[in-house]
Amino acid sequence: MHIVLSYDIPNNKRRERLRKTLLRYGMRVQFSVFECDLMPRQIEQLKRDIKAVIDMNEDNVRYYLICGNCAKSVEFFGGKPLTEAKEIYVV
Repeated sequence: MHIVLSYDIPNNKRRERLRKTLLRYGMRVQFSVFECDLMPRQIEQLKRDIKAVIDMNEDNVRYYLICGNCAKSVEFFGGKPLTEAKEIYVV
């Protein structure tokens, strides 16, 4: 499932920790926006990892689930296209 995550974190240390955490799951497409293509159990782990980093009273993290058909209709100007799942072949 495609996910778009955005965040607003005033603390530099927490913001950097979250950025590093999100890089394990997806691709940074803007300064505070990531796109990921994850399985449901990965989404649950991502949520746990985010909660371990942020301060619930100061920080704001939002994520939007985007269905496959909706992901195909995403438009963008400049930058990189929506993250696409790569086919994996095991030999």
